[in-house]
Amino acid sequence: MPLNIDILQILLHMFNFVILAGGLTFLVYSPVKKFLDDRAKHFEEIQKQNADAAAENEALKLKYEQMISEANEQISTMRAEAERETARVSKAYLDDANEKAHNIIVNAEHDAEARREHILNVAQAEIRELVVSATQKLLTDTATPEQDSAMYDEFIRLADKAITDKRASK
Repeated sequence: MPLNIDILQILLHMFNFVILAGGLTFLVYSPVKKFLDDRAKHFEEIQKQNADAAAENEALKLKYEQMISEANEQISTMRAEAERETARVSKAYLDDANEKAHNIIVNAEHDAEARREHILNVAQAEIRELVVSATQKLLTDTATPEQDSAMYDEFIRLADKAITDKRASK
């Protein structure tokens, strides 16, 4: 054997190498490959779950935005309705207050007219008493029965004329 190379030794070394490679493949490479495949699947599942969660979150976001816009519309509608109701109630209160004010004014005018009539009646009664007392005083001092009769007639005529003028002015 030239160079001291033994074919049988080479074949045995190759056989040992094949056994070692097969054993290492069976013992190390297959579990590592399986671990790496499982890890890749795990990350793919996580990525898929994240994508699903993102899509679900986006759907929820759209749903909540729609709910918020609907709530805002309802709030706007309710606010407008409340403003209309407030305007209606305030108008009713103002109308009621105006009616009460008008009634108070009318009653005050009637009361004032009644008081004026009463004051005029009292004043006329006092004037009559004064005229009668002054006339009695004048008559007792210098009056004759014909003069008394003429003065009474004149007084009655003037009183009737004043009452008629007063009724005509109303």
